[in-house]
Amino acid sequence: MRILHVVSEIYPLVKTGGLADVAGALPAALVAAGAAEGRQVDVRVLVPGYPSVMAAGGAAMPAVLVDADLFGGGPATLRHGTLEGVGVECYVLDCPGLYDRPGNPYVGPDRRDWPDNHRRFAALGWAGARLGQGADAAWQPAILHGHDWQAGLMPAFAAFAGWSRPRTVLTIHNIAYQGWFPAAARAELGLPAAEFAIAGFEYFGGVGFLKAGLWFADKITTVSRTYALEIQTAEHGSALEGLLAGRAADLVGIVNGIDDTVWDPAHDPLTPAPYSRDDLSGKARAKAALQRRAGLPEDPSRPLFAVISRLTWHKGLDLLLTAIPDLVKGGGSVVVLGSGEEALEAGYRNLAAAFPSAVAIEIGYDEALSHLIQAGADILCVPSRAEPCGLTQMYALRYGTLPLVRRTGGLADTVVDARETDGTGFVFEEPTVAGLVEAIERALALWRQPKLWRAVQARAMAQDNGWGRAARDYLAFYDSLLPGA
Repeated sequence: MRILHVVSEIYPLVKTGGLADVAGALPAALVAAGAAEGRQVDVRVLVPGYPSVMAAGGAAMPAVLVDADLFGGGPATLRHGTLEGVGVECYVLDCPGLYDRPGNPYVGPDRRDWPDNHRRFAALGWAGARLGQGADAAWQPAILHGHDWQAGLMPAFAAFAGWSRPRTVLTIHNIAYQGWFPAAARAELGLPAAEFAIAGFEYFGGVGFLKAGLWFADKITTVSRTYALEIQTAEHGSALEGLLAGRAADLVGIVNGIDDTVWDPAHDPLTPAPYSRDDLSGKARAKAALQRRAGLPEDPSRPLFAVISRLTWHKGLDLLLTAIPDLVKGGGSVVVLGSGEEALEAGYRNLAAAFPSAVAIEIGYDEALSHLIQAGADILCVPSRAEPCGLTQMYALRYGTLPLVRRTGGLADTVVDARETDGTGFVFEEPTVAGLVEAIERALALWRQPKLWRAVQARAMAQDNGWGRAARDYLAFYDSLLPGA
C-alpha cells in the first residue's frame, strides 16, 4: 500500500493549527499500524518548500522533477528525501518564488492573505497530481490523500489529466476554511473552462479550492463521525452541505488521534512530577504549581477549571465569559490560556481583575504552560459551538482532567457524560449560558463526591485516543479504495 499525503504544514517544521499535528503523526502511525498487521505500508508526505522545511533538509534533497516557471512563481524543483523531525520520507516542492517567505505560511506581515495564495497552493495540488502520474520513476502512490483547501485542487488536477490515476481522498479538517478566489484565477491556474460550473470547481462565481476537492475526490473524510453528519446540514455545512449530502455515501468520519508520547502524564518533562491512573500524587503537585504560576491561592480542595483555546465566538468562549461568575460563586476557580477576539480578551481580563483570587488569564500561547494546565487543572472547558474534532479534550482525558464540553463534532465522539455508566466528563447540549452553567454545577457537585470523581477520572485516563487507533481506521478505509475491495 503506497500513500502520498499532500499537506500545507507539518509538525515540527511549520504549524498554525491541528492540521500540522495530523500531518506530523498520522503517516508514521500508518506505517506502524501496517507493521503490526504484518503488512508493508509505504507512506510519504508532500509539503511546500517553506524556509523551515528547506533548512530541515529540503535543500539537500535530490530532484525528481523540474519546472521552469511554476504558475508564475519562477523555477521549481520537486525533491525527495528525508526531513529532520519527520518520521517518513518526504517530497518537497522547492519554489522560492512561491514559498521562500518569512513567518506564517498563509498570511504576510500585514496579517493579510498572501495575494498569490491561489498560485501557491494550486502548485501544491499540481505537484501531488504529478507524483500520482509517476513523476518519481522510483515510486508511485496508489492513493493520493490531500488535506483541507490547500490541497483541494489535487483531486481536480488528477481528474483533468485523463490518465489512469491513483485513487484520491480529501480530508476536511475545518469546513469554515474553503479557499475561494476570483474567477480570474481559473485561467491563471490552467483550469479547464468546461469545469467552471456548479458541477465542477465553480463556487459563488469564483474558484473554490475546497469545493473542487469535494467534487472531484473519489472519497472524502473528515475528522470525527459526528462532524461528518453535521457538515451535511445548513447549520454546519458553510454552504457546502448540499454537495456533501449528495456525496454522503463517499463521506467517512475518522476521529483524529493524539501523540500519546508527547502527551503522557507518566513521562511529561513539562510537569512537576509524573503520575498515572493508579498514583495521582503528581497531579496534586501540578495543581499547586499551576495555582502558583497563575497567582491563585494554593488550595487543593477548590476545583480548578481551565481553558486552552482561541478566544472566539465559535469556541463558545463568550458563553463561558458570562458563566464564570456562577462558577466562582459555586466555589470554583479558572485559568485561561489563549488569544483571539479583542472583546473576549478584554472581557477575561476584566473578570481576572474583578475576581483576582479565582480567575487568571494569560493572553497568548505557551506550550509548557499548556502541559502544566492539562496536568494541574481538574476540569477543562471546551464549550464550542462547532468543533470538527478537537485535541485538547483528548489531552485532558489522558491527564485525568475531566472535559466539560458541548455535544458537537469530535467532542461528542470522545467525551461521555458522567451521568452515564461509562462517563468520562460533562456534556451539555445547547450552546447557551444556561446549558453551560448547568454542566458547571454538575461538575461542582461531582467534585464534592471524591469517590465518584475518582471513578470518572479513572475511566477518562483509560481511554485510547492515540494515533494507533486512528491509523487502524484509516488503513481499513484505504483498503476499501483499492482494487478488489
